[in-house]
Amino acid sequence: MADEKFFVTKEGLDELLKEQDNLLHVVRDEVIRELQEARAQGDLSENADYDAARDRQARVEARIRELEAMIANAEIIEEDKSKSTAKSVGLGSTVTILDLSTNEEETYSIVGSIEADPLNGKLSNITPLAVSLMDHKVGDTVEIQGVEEPYSVKIISLK
Repeated sequence: MADEKFFVTKEGLDELLKEQDNLLHVVRDEVIRELQEARAQGDLSENADYDAARDRQARVEARIRELEAMIANAEIIEEDKSKSTAKSVGLGSTVTILDLSTNEEETYSIVGSIEADPLNGKLSNITPLAVSLMDHKVGDTVEIQGVEEPYSVKIISLK
């Protein structure tokens, strides 16, 4: 993770920064209070509350370090790539496709892997669908490779 670049939209970076701020200034203080309360109960060797607080502290600190690494290596997806003037699918594009096997339309925004949320229309740029769509234009029929059963989609629109 040290030198790996993370592609993220400006909004996605703002969310990472917001989560980091919350962990640093709210959750970390809660964990410290939990540890103090657990210590006040006496014998730490058989104190389940203390063990739980220490476990939570470890998870919080690990997430803070993870966020710091992601933020330090974040590369903002250029805004001009997501405008309606885009000629082909790329990182930051919003693309509507027609699945030719099911005749269903779906719309996805192509984002970095840390922002991916397929149930909400945010598709990671490293998924087989996104990789297959890259650099194609409206009207192109694209064979989706890298999946158990390859299938074809047609690009309906691109923003």
